[in-house]
Amino acid sequence: VQLQASGGGLVQPGGSLRLSCAASGSIFRDRTMKWYRQAPRKERELVAEITITGIPNYADSVKGRFTISRDNAKNTLYLQMNSLKPEDTAVYYCSTVVGGRRRYGQGTQVTVSS
Repeated sequence: VQLQASGGGLVQPGGSLRLSCAASGSIFRDRTMKWYRQAPRKERELVAEITITGIPNYADSVKGRFTISRDNAKNTLYLQMNSLKPEDTAVYYCSTVVGGRRRYGQGTQVTVSS
């Protein structure tokens, strides 16, 4: 199962980042894809999800600031993050269910700090 997230980094409050997740085609096309995040000393939480047909859903904490999208031709998931806040600091993971189990790719660190 290939789920490789990238695009994280250090950004000032109010800034933007775009995360990408490259997935193997065999698992991307037919599945809802999700972004999770885990901040230090906190449990992993769902940030956003997108169905096979492109219908998104967001956690209340990121609504209006984050946009999830997918390119089925490129087997790639995206998360555009705007108006970033220090509380968005976390490791971000792309995820889907394969074989009845939730799988997480290697995460990418997002740090929002001045």
